[in-house]
Amino acid sequence: MVVRGVGGIILVVLGAVWIAQGVGAMNGSAMSGHGQYAVLGVVVALVGLFLLLRAWQKRNTPSQRP
Repeated sequence: MVVRGVGGIILVVLGAVWIAQGVGAMNGSAMSGHGQYAVLGVVVALVGLFLLLRAWQKRNTPSQRP
């Protein structure tokens, strides 16, 4: 659960940076201004959100242990 949550946060932040670089909002990189990095950033951020959602669901599910 913790690994999913931390991984999800990292992927969402990484995806946001890639989106910003891809659309040209963040300069100073070879990725700046190249649209394919914005698309890749969206995919990475969605994977991160999925991991966060799964971690949250796992945390809120009652344990079936006796």
